[in-house]
Parts: sequence; structure tokens; C-alpha cells
Amino acid sequence: MKIALIAPPYIPVPPKKYGGTELFIAELARRLQFHGVGVTVYTVGESQVEAPTRWLYEKGQWPLKGEVEGTLKGLSHASWAIREAAHDSDIIHVNSAPALSFSRFIDTPVVHTVHHAYEKEFADFYGVFPEVSYVTISDFQRRILSMPKMRTIHHGIDPSLYPVKREKQQYLSFLGRIAPPKGTHLAIEIAQKAGIPLKIAGEIQPIYRGYWESRVKPHVDGKFIEYLGEMGLAEKIELLGNSMAMLFPIQWHEPFGLVMIEAMACGTPVLALSGGAVDEVVKEGVSGNIRSNAGELAECARNLSFDSQVVRAYMEEFFSVDRMAREYVNLYTEILQNGVKEVEQIVA
Repeated sequence: MKIALIAPPYIPVPPKKYGGTELFIAELARRLQFHGVGVTVYTVGESQVEAPTRWLYEKGQWPLKGEVEGTLKGLSHASWAIREAAHDSDIIHVNSAPALSFSRFIDTPVVHTVHHAYEKEFADFYGVFPEVSYVTISDFQRRILSMPKMRTIHHGIDPSLYPVKREKQQYLSFLGRIAPPKGTHLAIEIAQKAGIPLKIAGEIQPIYRGYWESRVKPHVDGKFIEYLGEMGLAEKIELLGNSMAMLFPIQWHEPFGLVMIEAMACGTPVLALSGGAVDEVVKEGVSGNIRSNAGELAECARNLSFDSQVVRAYMEEFFSVDRMAREYVNLYTEILQNGVKEVEQIVA
């Protein structure tokens, strides 16, 4: 079985800092090979994923300088990658919507993992390609879409990369884009109400610079509220591993929330506001708490009583990369077997 994994051309695989989709692709590529699956990753030339790679653009480009420029680069990369992959792949697995446009010109089966939150324009676009096998990353996401061939496969990560620290330091953490939907301002409010210091890490995108300047930066004093910038894997592990709890006060319908399982892999509970897939990822009282407002989460922060080993065990059981890879192998196998049956029926 030969699988072409096509990444967007903006961020290396794996990402050096920001890049949830690119982390997913890197983890999946590595584990699929462990299961005996041949993998080629179509990405940018500076990628260092543990798999054979092909690329059209040598360097990534993030953040994007402009929507038009980014769209044209994405289309160019996707059309090139799909044309190349169609020659020697059994299945082409894409991870961005523009790539679907080129599925019309090939006979190779296509899988598309939907990484983004619900948008009607995307949902309508997906409906034009009913022959594609869609993977949603949460049941919440799947319930609000209507493509005929669709299943949920939750994300997974490699637990061995995330050591558990039983002795936590006296601070809360926030890791994610500094943006209103992620609720960075609410993380600050929770920390202030709980009386527990907060360390914030994540990207400040140009579009949200005003939000940073008005809602976040005024509270950053370098002592009680710290901003640490963007982080790579080693820095994330240090931040999350030492943290009493990670705050996830989202203000949107989160399609999955990869950072939640990264925190749990470190034995760190997640304190989250309900929304999107949060209820599928966090198990109340076992790996964290889910509440309806900042005041309630502050109360949870003041009364933490989680066992880091129990938090880690929950993550390993439900969100390991091995489980994720097995489910993708099952999907690929079903697609190829159904293709053989259809050919046999035509011949008969």
C-alpha cells in the first residue's frame, strides 16, 4: 500500500513552532511506516519529517503575507503534488480544501482530513466531491457536515515524546494562538480570579495584533502574567509538563484541540470551557474539568486534585498516534478493497 500525504505548502513538516496540521501529518507518516505502509509526504523542501518527501517550494511561508498570494501558492502546490502522486500512489490523502479541486482529473482514490472549524462555504464545496472519503477529527465536526462518505478519526500523538512530571510548579499555562476565539483574555481572567500565575505561549498573528495590544498585553507584567512567545516541541513540553493545569477557554466551536492531548500526555490536566470537541477530548474529573464560565474554571484551578499518571494513562488509551494510524490503515484498506469489488462487478 502506497499513500501520498499532501501537506499545505506554508509550514514545514513537522512544524518548528506553530502548525497543528503539519504535526498531524508528521506523526501519521512516521507511524504508518511502522505499520508497513509506504508513505511519501508532499511538503516544502525544508521539512525534516521521517519519511520520503517531495517538494515544489523549498521554503515555507508563515504567516501568509496576503490571502491571494497564499491561495495561488496553495493551488500551485496542490495541483503539482496530485499530478505527481497519481502516478505511483494507491491513495492520495490531502489536508486542505483547494487540493480537492484536482481530484476530478485523476482516478486514484482521495481521502481528505477536515482540519478546520465549520464554515458553510467549505461544507458546500465538499458536497461537490461526494466520491472523496472524508475524515472528521471529532464527532462534533462530523455531525454538522453531510458528506456521504465520512468517518471520525481523532488525532493522536506519540506519548513517548512527552515525559510526565509529577511535581508541578505553581503556575497555569495557556498555549495557542493569541486570538479571541482561543480566549487568551479569559485565561488571564481565570488566573487572576484563582490567584495563580499564568504563563502564555503562542503566535500573535498580524490579524489579531489589535487584540493583543488591547486585551492581552496590558496584563503582561513578566511576573504574574508572562508571555513567552512561540514555542517548539521541547519548549512546549517544558511549559506544559511543569504546569499545574493548562487553560483552554475557547470561544468557538473547536474542531479538536491538539494542544489538549499534548498537555494530558505531560500528565497535566486541562481546564476548558465547553465547545466543539472539548467534551470528546477531556474526560471530566479524570483528565480535566469542563465548565461554562471563567469564574467556575478559576474555582477548579484553586482546587486541583488530579493524578498526573492517571491523566497520562487516559491520553495513552484514547489519543495515541498508534491508535490513530491503525484507524487510517483500516480506512485505506477499506477504500482499496471496495475499489477491487467495483472493478470485479464491472468485469462480471
